[in-house]
Amino acid sequence: MRALLPALLLAAAVLLLPAASAQYVADRDARPLTGVLKRIKDAGAVRIGFRQAAIPFSFEGPDGRPYGYAIDLCHEIVDDLAEAAGIAMLVVQYRRVTPADRIAQVVDGSIDLECGATTNNAERRRQVAFSPLTFVAGTRLLVKSGSEVRSVRQLGGRRVVVVRGTTNEEAMRHLATTLARGATIVVAGDYAQALATLAAGEADAFAGDDILLTAFIAERGLQRQYVVVGELLSYEPYGIMFARDDPALAQAVDAAFRRLAASRELRWIYNKWFLRALPSGVRLGLPMSAELQRSFEILGLPPE
Repeated sequence: MRALLPALLLAAAVLLLPAASAQYVADRDARPLTGVLKRIKDAGAVRIGFRQAAIPFSFEGPDGRPYGYAIDLCHEIVDDLAEAAGIAMLVVQYRRVTPADRIAQVVDGSIDLECGATTNNAERRRQVAFSPLTFVAGTRLLVKSGSEVRSVRQLGGRRVVVVRGTTNEEAMRHLATTLARGATIVVAGDYAQALATLAAGEADAFAGDDILLTAFIAERGLQRQYVVVGELLSYEPYGIMFARDDPALAQAVDAAFRRLAASRELRWIYNKWFLRALPSGVRLGLPMSAELQRSFEILGLPPE
């Protein structure tokens, strides 16, 4: 009998596991929703903020709908938000954001998820929260082909255009007092306006995230007229933005990334936008960086 006792206890514990698990789920589901999840459940909708021309992360298609790498990731997050809110399906509402107003729209609740190309840094984390890493970029310079400018050190006494509200603006304002002492910072509203400033000769260089600059000129067939030059001038780890101090929302976002990692969908979504042809036919041919690969593996992505 004594020999049988451990086995009997183990069997009893196993039999109790389903009941305990069911009780845990019931307790979780019984908790009242708060914060963004409550608003989402009450409205039956999720509001996604998107950039109109941040290819390949977020851009407006000919049909007026947003597409891109970050948009695909956010659609997956919506599935987990629906589950967390106890709703079979959520309506997705899209709202345009700009680099200048995207943080404010998250803070004031105008959008629930900001799905673009936004750097996760300490200053911004005082206002908003971020998903796990989605991409790693850095500030570089776009110049006209044949330009003498090949490095930030050659910008002293010259003009450089940046987009308002970006970390590129912050980086260049700092560099204008150090490596590019005496450089004049010209501020534009978006990438199209910044490129127009460069094209008109009103700036000698356009400082932006390297991936956005590369995709922007590729989509417009301007690779012969412009070139991305110089060393990386900043470190830009991207993430999906959402409201801070909302643990349930943060848990749902994290759960979505872990699910996508375990199923290998994170890799598939990345390859769709960075290795395969974009809707325009342009192919960026940009393999996943070692840092992003490692970040995804920590989330559960199986090694290749």
